[in-house]
Amino acid sequence: MLAILKKEINSFFASPMGYLVIAVFLVLNGLFLWLFRGEFNILDYGFADLSAFFLLAPWILIFLIPAVTMRSFSDEKRQGTLELLLTKPISHFSIVLGKYFGAFILILIALLPTSLYVYTVYQLGNPVGNLDMGSTIGSYFGLLFLVAAYTAIGIFASTLSNNQIVAFIIAVFICFTFYIGFEGIADFMSSNFIEQLGMSIHFKSMSRGVIDTRDIIYFLSITVCFLMLTKFNLNKAHR
Repeated sequence: MLAILKKEINSFFASPMGYLVIAVFLVLNGLFLWLFRGEFNILDYGFADLSAFFLLAPWILIFLIPAVTMRSFSDEKRQGTLELLLTKPISHFSIVLGKYFGAFILILIALLPTSLYVYTVYQLGNPVGNLDMGSTIGSYFGLLFLVAAYTAIGIFASTLSNNQIVAFIIAVFICFTFYIGFEGIADFMSSNFIEQLGMSIHFKSMSRGVIDTRDIIYFLSITVCFLMLTKFNLNKAHR
């Protein structure tokens, strides 16, 4: 698994892909949070609060993570190297985990510079330090679990087609459905159960600074489920 992980990280940074992902994420967040006028602008908000960032980031990641993961297996299929990879003396699940953690670590690297937002808002508070750190830390935990789930979905989508664009569209659709789609269906049907199936309600719960084991179990379940589906698809491809 470590060899696959190292290969994935190296491939990201050996090409412009890794740098582009990090730059796009930071530039988009920076523009909406500090430059563009609107509901996401922290300076216009009037409070020392990072809720705008945690409201915006999941939407950017819905498109950014599939862009990172779309090549994971679809590119192997297109180049005809998937069969060779599957015959190596390593379990299929280890291959899946290597690809998964490679993409996951890249997104974490993109998230690290956003800690500057915390410091900036902390300093801008009146008085200095007037920032709800409990809510901020909880939101980062929620974002971490959201990234984990999005990445698993993206890796799964990349096994469905040898076309990267198709894999990207499928991943975006599934991520969108899980993040906000179930909430929309729940509003239409007035069903609390369906709402609980969506990521948004669990992410918002963690963003309040309350780390509930039910929210953690939910995100871990989604992540493990899509990783197992990815392994299942690889097993089918190897038959």
